[in-house]
Amino acid sequence: MAEHYLDNAATTPVLPEAAERAQALMVEEFGNPSSLHTRGFRARQALEESREAIAGKLGAAPQELVFTGGGTEGNNLAILGAAQARRRLGDKIVTTAIEHDSVLGAMQELERQGFRVAYVKPQGDGRVPLEALAEEIDGDTVLVSVMAVNNETGARQPVEELARAIKRRKAPALLHTDAVQTFGKIRFSPAKWGVDLCTLSAHKIHGPKGVGALYIKKGARLLPRSFGGGQERALRPGTESLPLIGAFAQAAKLLPPPAQALESVGLLRDSLITGLREIPEATVHSPEDGLPYMVNFSAGTVRAETMLHFLAQRGVYVSAGSACGKAKPSHVLAAMGLPKEQIASALRVSFSRFSTIEDVEALLAALKEGLKSLQKE
Repeated sequence: MAEHYLDNAATTPVLPEAAERAQALMVEEFGNPSSLHTRGFRARQALEESREAIAGKLGAAPQELVFTGGGTEGNNLAILGAAQARRRLGDKIVTTAIEHDSVLGAMQELERQGFRVAYVKPQGDGRVPLEALAEEIDGDTVLVSVMAVNNETGARQPVEELARAIKRRKAPALLHTDAVQTFGKIRFSPAKWGVDLCTLSAHKIHGPKGVGALYIKKGARLLPRSFGGGQERALRPGTESLPLIGAFAQAAKLLPPPAQALESVGLLRDSLITGLREIPEATVHSPEDGLPYMVNFSAGTVRAETMLHFLAQRGVYVSAGSACGKAKPSHVLAAMGLPKEQIASALRVSFSRFSTIEDVEALLAALKEGLKSLQKE
């Protein structure tokens, strides 16, 4: 049975070239980058070459990049580290109600520490209005954290405009964006967007799990969350995982021009949307101008988990919202004001640059079969 993997927002298949780079760095260049001998020097050289490669794709200086264990760690380091470093300047933080769980969890921790957090809700299409965000920013705001692209619906958020709004409001706030679903998919440079802190993850761009990076604009100060030998500017101490970092860099090097992949993925999204419109029970929740890599929709009255397993038995793999949500009802769709029935049946399809029209056709065929079979029970 052919497999059709359409859960790339959860994780992507690792490129063979990235896996080969990881193996080479495990077996051939196994030195500790902090060691002072020749093997340590070669490992340090490979580490810094990887940093340069990823920073180059981001339009950043290599010294502005700190390696982390992934998106969750990067978000926690950025949010907790920035808020605590700027506490004397104010106690307010502005974010949205549709952030990734790692952002919302960090915000809840800051509330326990006495910070005030404003959670701005989205409109019905999943986009958070710039005006609503700007209204919450004041002289006590020390951090604004808004994801660039929502991981469940693909809705783009006004991060670039937010940078200008912070300046207009004369707030002492740093701007953080979770760009895990953005990096490699659209032309994006935190420096050009006016972003101070930006989170990346390797396994969303066909790299390995367990490694990511945090962009920290020159001059932005964070307090560390862990302590040790001082690696990674003392913000992420501990021996660096060079094999994973090297594989991350290899995956970044192999990223095609975003516009090129965006066009082909856009055609797949259009085909999927067209097919869903022919299914009376289907309702699309993703905005028309959202990032085409993700399409969120409800499949009639069939619960998402039930349909997900039906599709998987036919070799079609999608998700019921964010993989980090552990099958909980989507807080993103709830914040959008969708009915409980639609939230309970919502599925997320997410493409990669390697997805095909055959994947879309297999999904639509299996979805129709599932609705016909499961809604009768």
